[in-house]
Amino acid sequence: MFRALLSLLLLACLLGAATNQDILKRADGLARSGKTNDLFRAYNDYKNLYLRSIMKGDESLKVKSLNGIVVTGKKLHIDVSEYSQELRESNSNKKYKTSDGKASKKVKSVSLKSMSKIESVKWNGNDLILSFNNDLEGDQIKYFVLHDKKHNRYRYVFDIDSSFISQSKVLTKRGVSRIKLNQFNSKTVRLVFEDRDKLNLHFNVEGNDLRISLLLKEEKQYTPKAVQSSPKVSKADKNKVIVIDPGHGGKDSGAIGYRHYYEKNLVLSIAKELTETLKKRGYKVYMTRSRDVFIKLKERTAYANRKDADLFISIHANAVCSSKAEKACGIETYFLSPSRSKRATSVAELENSADLSDMNGYGKSTFLKFTTNLNRIASNKLAIDLQRGMLGNLRKHYKDVVDAGVREGPFWVLVGAQMPAVLVEVGFITNPKEAKMLVNRTYSKHLAHGIANGVERYFINN
Repeated sequence: MFRALLSLLLLACLLGAATNQDILKRADGLARSGKTNDLFRAYNDYKNLYLRSIMKGDESLKVKSLNGIVVTGKKLHIDVSEYSQELRESNSNKKYKTSDGKASKKVKSVSLKSMSKIESVKWNGNDLILSFNNDLEGDQIKYFVLHDKKHNRYRYVFDIDSSFISQSKVLTKRGVSRIKLNQFNSKTVRLVFEDRDKLNLHFNVEGNDLRISLLLKEEKQYTPKAVQSSPKVSKADKNKVIVIDPGHGGKDSGAIGYRHYYEKNLVLSIAKELTETLKKRGYKVYMTRSRDVFIKLKERTAYANRKDADLFISIHANAVCSSKAEKACGIETYFLSPSRSKRATSVAELENSADLSDMNGYGKSTFLKFTTNLNRIASNKLAIDLQRGMLGNLRKHYKDVVDAGVREGPFWVLVGAQMPAVLVEVGFITNPKEAKMLVNRTYSKHLAHGIANGVERYFINN
């Protein structure tokens, strides 16, 4: 406890010593470097500046910090949709004085010189690379999928804002019916992949390149590079301590899903499988509960702190109302943040409901703002590695596993952890297809091995 308070005090002193402009300048520099560690640091700086802008009512700082959050968050594949929406609203509300003294909405003009020009389009294996004349920003790329059920056609659309191309191009690739690149409007280039079958596409912004990876049907299932092979456990890894937390338990059943599956039982089974897998790989592993008992949320991280754990992983299963049960699916991993995302908040409310009636909403929000800075970056990295690990291992055996992403949220089971801590939603217990897979022993084994792969990748990278 003393160590955590001391760290918070030091952090507050450091932040207080630097002006907002100093922090903004540092964050902008880190964001331009393109390195993952620098992007994490920049993202964290922008989040701190955003909180400062809210507290001080500084609209200019708010817009700059929101822009930084959106750009770096998208490069790190973090869900920043709420921040994007707030940024759009802030920009649309900007006003300036005209020569006659009247207020008028500010209109942003985009000149051809300020736009990104596509200089080359080429295939590198199954990667389509679009190279621009300057660096791309994460929020320039809008990606969506259209399904024409009448003609059974799928269209995968990439809209690249503030960009242009000298002439339209029709590209060819074996296994894809049609690929077209053209100028959609005055400041948007549109790239469309079209086929009768579903395509597996992944994209990433790398400096001035947009790289789109295409997995064709005849190939082996895509596995992220970070988990293509299970790295061997080094001697240093064998000294690592990991605490696995099966959510809920006892009087708290958690969600009740398809065929009355109880979340508390399902996650306990997966947690035991994960514990055995990690032990076989040489780690020292503890469980907050190994049977059906109730444990308060704050006591779970307190247990991890007493064990001097290096990682804390809480296992849960997601749930929605019956009207959405057929559609809501996917694996997602959360790290702690006072997020205002509707999705994160709704998921967190389900997981937080057990024993938090003694603190009102304002108190929770205020407390979270001052407890999430210390391990946020490390927890974010861990969340990404675990998500990649699960997807990489499961997709070798189950082609339809859905990636619901890495997100931030106000999960109270993670509060107080003095080590990187994440919450894994292994799937939707209310979705008939996912629920049946989650209670299957073979599936849970592959899932556990994927999480273990992510743990090893995290330790190798950090």
